[in-house]
Amino acid sequence: MSIAIRPNAFPWPPVILIASIATAYGLGLLVPLIWVPSPIKELLDVFGVMLIIIALAIEISAMLAMRKAKTAIMPNKGASKLVTSGPFSFTRNPIYFGNVILLFGIGLMLENIWFWPLALICGALTQRLAILREESHLQAKFPAAFLAYKKKVRRWI
Repeated sequence: MSIAIRPNAFPWPPVILIASIATAYGLGLLVPLIWVPSPIKELLDVFGVMLIIIALAIEISAMLAMRKAKTAIMPNKGASKLVTSGPFSFTRNPIYFGNVILLFGIGLMLENIWFWPLALICGALTQRLAILREESHLQAKFPAAFLAYKKKVRRWI
């Protein structure tokens, strides 16, 4: 199937996110790393919850913007519209950006430092397996509009 029709045959980003959560959680059980002292722990818990809320807000608002534009939300479906409003005005990949923030927040909340390197690995794998292909798809489908959007809005932040 042509890249102009759809960017991927497989929905990599949700699979990468779930695998990252499972791996970090498993590593936390098998090889727990030293955590911070108790007085700071409560503050980090609050910060973790805040990051999770921010991540979910970004992701939900991105999905609502895509739904409003009547374009595909799943990363293995082709886009019918180029969405540049809402959270797409500050990052070209708000859902994937939200996934990385979510992993950092879960790590803080669960006191599992393994989530932090896995958040970075999740972002790198998502870029390699999804974002680059999605950008090629959008460039082929909306050449002038996507080029202008790329010049205005960064890939991540």
